[in-house]
Amino acid sequence: MNRADLQQLAELRSKEARILLDAGSFPGAYYLAGYAVECALKACIAKQIKEYDFPNFHFVKKSWTHNLKELLNLAELKDRLEKDMKSNKDLDTFWAIVVNWEEDRRYELGVTQEEARNLCDAISDPVNGVLQWLKTWW
Repeated sequence: MNRADLQQLAELRSKEARILLDAGSFPGAYYLAGYAVECALKACIAKQIKEYDFPNFHFVKKSWTHNLKELLNLAELKDRLEKDMKSNKDLDTFWAIVVNWEEDRRYELGVTQEEARNLCDAISDPVNGVLQWLKTWW
C-alpha cells in the first residue's frame, strides 16, 4: 500500500460512511468515518518516507496504530493543527469530535445517529472538515 492508495481509501471510507449514515446504519458509518481520518493521516506519514530510504523500524512500528492522536504526532502535524484550530473554530470543534473516535467501537451496536452524524460531518465538511484539512498535508 502506498500514499496514493491511502489517499483513495480516505476518500472512499468517507463516502461509504455517508452512505451508511443515510441508510440508518449508524455503527457502520461511525466505524468507517474514523478509518477515513486514519487513512488520511497515514498518507501524511507516508509522504515523509523518501522513495529509496530505509525507514526507521520504530517509526514504522508506531504507525501501525488506530490511535488518531498518535498518528497526528507521527505525521508531524500536531503543532500545525493546534495553530490552525486557533484561527478556525470549526476545525477546532471538528477535531474535538474526530479525535475521540475509537476503532474498538466497531464491536458496539449502540452508536447513535447523532454520534455517527457528528463524526461524518466533522470529517467531511467541505470547508473546515478534518479530511479537507488533512488533504493540505498529504
